[in-house]
Amino acid sequence: MIIAIDFDGTIVEHRYPAIGKELPFALETIKALQKKQHQIILWTFRAGKKLDEAVEFCRKGGVEFYAVNKSYPEEKYDESISRKINADLYIDDRNIGGMLGWGEIYFKICPEESWQQKKKR
Repeated sequence: MIIAIDFDGTIVEHRYPAIGKELPFALETIKALQKKQHQIILWTFRAGKKLDEAVEFCRKGGVEFYAVNKSYPEEKYDESISRKINADLYIDDRNIGGMLGWGEIYFKICPEESWQQKKKR
């Protein structure tokens, strides 16, 4: 599955143009999704130096993205324009109902893991 994830308010607290503190389990959950072969795209309003800072923040946390503000790594477009990219799922704090916790997000994407956890109890 291709999953597009916003940065501000989703991976980190919303402090734009600064980078807020990481939301609990955000990078850990993204890495777990990547281990399950999901392709993760960083999908953010940020551009230029602010975008580079966000990518570096995630890289230091152990997350390398399949693509950044693109549907696929080789895609060419004007990076000064924010746009929707092609993905199967979007994770963003601006959705109806607000941002779910990263644990809940993981179990919604990987429900078989939730079932296995319940079975162990």
